[in-house]
Amino acid sequence: MPCLNLSTNVNLDGVDTSSILSEATKTVANLIGKPEAYVMIVLKGSVPMSFGGTQQPTAYGELVSIGGLNPDVNKKLSAAVATILETKLSVPKSRFFLKFYDSKGSNFGWNGSTF
Repeated sequence: MPCLNLSTNVNLDGVDTSSILSEATKTVANLIGKPEAYVMIVLKGSVPMSFGGTQQPTAYGELVSIGGLNPDVNKKLSAAVATILETKLSVPKSRFFLKFYDSKGSNFGWNGSTF
């Protein structure tokens, strides 16, 4: 059930968001060790944001998972997601934060119940 929520100030009009969603899904599933069928990716563009006092392309992400996260995995996820944002949206790696949440199943709802 990993969920990667990404926000960026980049305008997504004309951007192939399908390829971003697909690549992010595969990356998260592979690195966390969960099936792609359980991975959710949320991508929001044109969000008013600044980083370091400028409004140059930037992004912020949060990744929630029930298990599968640890310092090594988090480092790999940070690198992989930053690379996707840099290659697909021209967001420099140095202008992206990613926060990780390892959640208990009882704190995450799905299918009218919790995990």
